[in-house]
Amino acid sequence: LLFILGTVSCTLFLAVNSLYSSSDDVIELTPTNFNKEVIQSESLWLVEFYAPWCGHCQRLTPEWKKAATALKGVVKVGAVDADKHQSLGGQYGVRGFPTIKIFGANKNKAEDYQGGRTSDAIVDAALSALRSLVKDRLSGRSGGYSSGRQSRESGGGDKKDVIELTDDSFDKNVINSDDVWMVEFYAPWCGHCKNLEPEWAAAATEVKEQTKGKVKLAAVDATVNQMLATRYGIRGFPTIKIFQKGEDPVDYDGGRTRSDIVSRALDLFSDNAPPPELLEIISEDVLKSTCDAHQLCIISVLPHILDTGASGRNSYLDVMLKMAEKYKKKMWGWLWTEAGAQADLESSLGIGGFGYPAMAAVNARKMKFALLKGSFSEQGINEFLRELSVGRGSTAPVGGGAFPKIHSVEPWDGKDGELPVEDDIDLSDVDLDDWDKDEL
Repeated sequence: LLFILGTVSCTLFLAVNSLYSSSDDVIELTPTNFNKEVIQSESLWLVEFYAPWCGHCQRLTPEWKKAATALKGVVKVGAVDADKHQSLGGQYGVRGFPTIKIFGANKNKAEDYQGGRTSDAIVDAALSALRSLVKDRLSGRSGGYSSGRQSRESGGGDKKDVIELTDDSFDKNVINSDDVWMVEFYAPWCGHCKNLEPEWAAAATEVKEQTKGKVKLAAVDATVNQMLATRYGIRGFPTIKIFQKGEDPVDYDGGRTRSDIVSRALDLFSDNAPPPELLEIISEDVLKSTCDAHQLCIISVLPHILDTGASGRNSYLDVMLKMAEKYKKKMWGWLWTEAGAQADLESSLGIGGFGYPAMAAVNARKMKFALLKGSFSEQGINEFLRELSVGRGSTAPVGGGAFPKIHSVEPWDGKDGELPVEDDIDLSDVDLDDWDKDEL
């Protein structure tokens, strides 16, 4: 019975948390309809990538709906549940929620919207982008979707972000690089290579932007650079290989569309990206901004500095950093505080003044938390987080139903703690013989 009730409540919760419905003027987008609705469209699109549990997204929803109604018939306004459709969010480099992108004349090169979150600001940005699109068309520049095939065949293909490599330049650029390289080995006469070329070029530009150049797309003419072709055993065209520092190259065997290539590149980027930042809770803003922006925030309460010294504290922080690295694809937030510094927070999480170090995983959307019951070690924390990641583990409501007041504190200076200095008491003028013997 409990299992059935849990299933029903979960279903109801998901239904309630759908931010948009078919009655809105916001068009719901999914991996199934995105290409047809957006990429192949002549229209200008504003697309919000959101997660239903994200507080900022929930606050944006009425403004987004209002903007969609105002722009109806003029600019298309859409929304992607990127928590449900992670592949689509990943394709466009979505790392936080909400992310808003403008798909204008060049649908392969979406622009990030950085404006305000009011309907007025959104409408103003849409009309400004629309004006630019119309002026581009007036001046003869491309105004709609193009697969890239025509421009390539007419000699106008934009391959500026595909790096051409040769026998002489390959090792210097690729083998000793800290970046990830996806390298296409091609032959000029190969039909499949010609079909891949516009997709590879478009992907190269998008990948460069979304990974800040940390993943690079390159091409090698294997008919000219035969030393490379022999070294890597190239037998057919096109062959795509992935090169990462310190590892043997591996074959890319995914799809050959721009979106397939970009998706794999972003996975490679994520694998090689630094772990999430580990922040000390020194103010209310640090706690709320971290927990609002992530599905879970992992909060550790470490022993007082006088109990551990700097080396002891750093060993605990190192464990947290290793776990943040291990679970970085989960996109969780990571926080810590010193025992006693945020006593109200400790109490609300059932930690309350003993048993340090302690750890709680908090879902700020539901205001529920789970406590680490095992050891504060790599193995203990890993077991705790693994259970959470598959939806297991007991939870409890945050005390008071909301985060308590957070005190602003000075950040840890990285040093050992010092005992407070006590005033010296001068007893030289006190004559103990004058004391009343009865009081002794």
